[in-house]
Amino acid sequence: MLDAHTRSGGTAVASPRATPSELAAALPPSLAARCTRALLSPWTRLSLLVALLASAAVTVLLFEPQRLLADGWPPEVSGAAATVVFAVAYGLCTVAFVPRPLLNLAAGALFGSQLGLGAAVAGTVLGAGLAFGLGRLLGQEALRPLLRGRWLKAADGQLSRHGFRSMLAVRLFPGVPFWAANYCAAVSRMGYVPFLLATALGSIPNTAAYVVAGARASAPTSPAFLIALACIAVPALAGVVVAWRKRHHLRGC
Repeated sequence: MLDAHTRSGGTAVASPRATPSELAAALPPSLAARCTRALLSPWTRLSLLVALLASAAVTVLLFEPQRLLADGWPPEVSGAAATVVFAVAYGLCTVAFVPRPLLNLAAGALFGSQLGLGAAVAGTVLGAGLAFGLGRLLGQEALRPLLRGRWLKAADGQLSRHGFRSMLAVRLFPGVPFWAANYCAAVSRMGYVPFLLATALGSIPNTAAYVVAGARASAPTSPAFLIALACIAVPALAGVVVAWRKRHHLRGC
């Protein structure tokens, strides 16, 4: 199509046509593209994470999982299926901030020492993996720029450079809440496999102590129950001592 004609010489000159890419660049960004960028932005994903965790916490409060200690496991589910269902429920409850000691006591009271320990450790790893994945996918990009305080930088440096041994120490010596350790590790540059492996190995001693205490709660003067209580108290005290001695090292990181 001729857009302009030159009168001199009677020659018609056509202006060059714009390419499709040039036309697309000239157009304003579409509404769909803007919505996509907004939905995938770091702060939108962080808001989604907060909403998910808040919904999970409210659901747990309404369900009242502590009733398992008083009412027992529903009779409709028994055997190996009950152990698997409990392990899955355990993992989901830890994501929703339910304290692990309560869940460990319930595992021992419902399934005994051996099956209870297996279900509790499986639920611990499942819950830690879910929390780590959610934190890494929805929260890391928004939260990493906020790691400016001395203690936050120190914790991030330890988890990023020495992920396995740092997480193993956190799991062996209780003091840091389970959910807090999960999300701190997710925000750091710690790898997924070292995190899960350290969680599985480091959680066994403390979990076993609570499970045995739950299984032997009907006999509070039995040697097994008293040993379990000692195994709960000693690591907690050791964790306090180690944290006190390492406080200067963390400040200098």
